[in-house]
Amino acid sequence: MALRPLVVLVGPTAVGKSEIGLRLARGLDTELLTADSRQVYRGMDIATDKPAMEQRQGVPHRLIDLVDPDEPFNAGQYRTLALQEIERLYGERRVPLIVGGTGLYVRTLIHGLCDAPRADQAFRAALLREAEARGRYFLHEELTRVDPESAARLHPHDEVKLVRALEVYHLSGRRLSEMQQRHGFAEQPFSVLMIGLHRDRPQLYRRIDARVEVMFERGVVEETANLLAQGYQRELGAMKGLGYQQVAGYLSGEYDRAEALRLLQRDTRHFAKRQLTWFRKEPGLQWRSLSEQDSPEDVAGRLLETVQSFLRDLSYRRSVEMPASLTMETGSTS
Repeated sequence: MALRPLVVLVGPTAVGKSEIGLRLARGLDTELLTADSRQVYRGMDIATDKPAMEQRQGVPHRLIDLVDPDEPFNAGQYRTLALQEIERLYGERRVPLIVGGTGLYVRTLIHGLCDAPRADQAFRAALLREAEARGRYFLHEELTRVDPESAARLHPHDEVKLVRALEVYHLSGRRLSEMQQRHGFAEQPFSVLMIGLHRDRPQLYRRIDARVEVMFERGVVEETANLLAQGYQRELGAMKGLGYQQVAGYLSGEYDRAEALRLLQRDTRHFAKRQLTWFRKEPGLQWRSLSEQDSPEDVAGRLLETVQSFLRDLSYRRSVEMPASLTMETGSTS
């Protein structure tokens, strides 16, 4: 199991993962398995920067468009579906390539899940009603009271994770932080090559600002209005994601279009900073610094060399370990 290769490409939003990952997938003759908690939703395309069919250039993109915006989805469900795709690719003798910026999805896939209780929808609904009545900071304040360690690593507006941590404490009487620490995320079903892309902060922030401007040009306002017209209200978890939250405020008359754009640029920069903080804690991650002069083709070419070296090393390790395995098998049949 540990000799099975898994290539993972991560990094903050707007760093260039999608373009580089697409070219790397072509070089490896494989498919692209997305690790993005926002691209799992159908009909949410522009604000999530989901690649259009013509942008995929013949490379299948899996693990996107999995559920409707009002359907629940979590890291455990992602892991189940991702493992199915990985096993299929192994059966086709292809290297699985994970590309995305949702650190929890990547960590859960590689290291497994702690043994926490299942969701309790009635408790969640009651908690959200109480949060609506008592203010947006209620959930974070309540979690700080019962599980300060979990609260310290979660953003006060991250409703989904705050509710989950409070739910775990309510159902089990145990802190989620303690469960995770005890679990240690020590499962090792794969030999993983994890590469992180980063750019210097001014460069990354320029790319973020430009991306948000393109989102508005492509119709993120119209997309948000359409989702609201379908009954997906602002209070829905999926609608609180970057883009939809800020545009919904504009559509409700809270501020003008220019302010919506400014807020989305600001909040996306903050989000990228949190992503970098998360990935810097991942052991074994190999960082690659990108400059303005680096084209996606050149970066993918360099990464392909790194992946090929990684695969050759695994092949050598497998050949060294194989004779002992064959000896055991021969002995058991004689």
